[in-house]
Amino acid sequence: MSVVKDVFGKTKTGEKVYKYTMENAGGMKVSCIDYGAVIVNIITPDANGVMKDVVLGFDDVAGYEENAPFFGAFIGRHANRIGGASFTIKGITYNLEKNEGDNNLHSGTPDYHKVMYSTECDEGEGYSSVSFMRLSPDMEQGYPGNLKIKVTYKLTDENELYIIYDAVSDKDTVVNFTNHTYFNLDGEDSGTICDHTVQLNASFFTPTGKDLIPTGELLPVSGTPLDFTVEKRVGLSIDDDYEPLKYGKGYDHNFVLDKDLRVFAKAGEAKGTTGRTMEIYTDLPGMQFYSGNNIGTVENAKGGKTYRSRAGMCFETQYFPNSCNIQTFPSSVLMAGEKFHSETMYKFSK
Repeated sequence: MSVVKDVFGKTKTGEKVYKYTMENAGGMKVSCIDYGAVIVNIITPDANGVMKDVVLGFDDVAGYEENAPFFGAFIGRHANRIGGASFTIKGITYNLEKNEGDNNLHSGTPDYHKVMYSTECDEGEGYSSVSFMRLSPDMEQGYPGNLKIKVTYKLTDENELYIIYDAVSDKDTVVNFTNHTYFNLDGEDSGTICDHTVQLNASFFTPTGKDLIPTGELLPVSGTPLDFTVEKRVGLSIDDDYEPLKYGKGYDHNFVLDKDLRVFAKAGEAKGTTGRTMEIYTDLPGMQFYSGNNIGTVENAKGGKTYRSRAGMCFETQYFPNSCNIQTFPSSVLMAGEKFHSETMYKFSK
C-alpha cells in the first residue's frame, strides 16, 4: 500500500495545502489534507463494484476554510457542547467562547479543522497511514495546557479506516476529540440519507434541554423514535412528534454505547440503498448520531453540486456532551502528563 502526496491548493494567507491519498489492494481510497486534518474523500465500491465518494465536502481549500457544517472535520479540544461555555478543574474555572447561545460547541476559535498540521506517512504490509501533528498552546480556545496532538488516519486492505487519537498535556485539561465526517453511502451526490438504514448498539441516550445540553439523565431508547437497537430506516421516525427530535430538528443525539469504557467494540452500522455497509467501532463511551438536519444549503460542494438538509449523516464517537461538568458521566478530564489514546474505526463492505 502507498500514500500519494499532491498539492491541493493554498489558503487565503498563502500557505500551501497538500492532499494525502491512501489506496488499498481493493481500490478503496481515502484522502485527507494537512489543513485541518480534514477527511476529503472516501471512495469505496458498492454491491456492483461501482466506486463512489461517500463523504460530503469540497473540491478546494476555500470550501474548507469556510466549512460551516464541519465536513470531514477533526474536532477538538472538546467536541460537542459544553454548558455555559465553562468548566472547572481543581477549583479553577475556565471560560470558553460562547458560540451557540450561552454554550460552547466544538470548542471555538481557532477551530482544529482550520489550522495547519505537520505530517508523517507510514506504509506497511496491508496498511498505509497519515498522521497529523500540532501543538495546541496553553489557553488556546480557553483550555489550559500545552497539548501535543496527533491524529492518524490508517487504511487497511480489509477496507478499515482507523482514526487514532493521541495527546498529552503539561497541565490538567479536558480532551474529547471526534471526527465530523458526513457519510452518504450511496455517494455524496445522492440526495438525502433518509432511505439509509442504521442500527446502533445503544440502549440509552442522554436527553437534553432545548439548548441541547444534557440533563445528566440516561433514558432508555426503547419505545421511542431513538430506538435503533434493531436496524431501522433513518427517515422512518425522524419527524415524529417527540420532544428530543424537535430539539434536534431530527437526529442529533448522544447515544450511550452498550459496552464498557475503553473497550474497543462495535457501536453500530449503516447501510445505503446500493449495497454499501459501514460498521463503526470505538473505545469511547458515546456516539452522536447526527442526521445532517442543519446543513442548510451548501452551493459550492464537490463538482459544483448543492448539498441540502440531511444530505449526509455523522457518527461522532465521543465522551458525552458536557461531560466535563456532569460528574455522573465518564470524565473527559486529562491530567497533566497522562497520555490520551483512543481509536475509532469505520469498516466498509458491500
